[in-house]
Amino acid sequence: MKFEDLKNFIQCYNPENRFERKESWSVENTEGRWRKFSYDEIMARDKTSLDIFWLKDKSLADLDNLPDPDVLAGEIIENLEAGLESFKEVIASLNGEP
Repeated sequence: MKFEDLKNFIQCYNPENRFERKESWSVENTEGRWRKFSYDEIMARDKTSLDIFWLKDKSLADLDNLPDPDVLAGEIIENLEAGLESFKEVIASLNGEP
């Protein structure tokens, strides 16, 4: 992840003045990623979940065009191995290793 990946979040988060934050989600713009909820809306949810259920991964909607299972399995293995390497780096840095 790079700083550029967070620019939109920082702008929407507006740390200088949280009272001037603006939603990007609306009934007309369901692709917007920033949305506020009232206390009553949150309490009405199952277990007061804060899951961002309105965002959908469109690539998952077309199940007929998924890669072959062996390709998916290979990607999962690559992701797990990369995650494991990242954790090893974190442990090494916590132990003062270069």
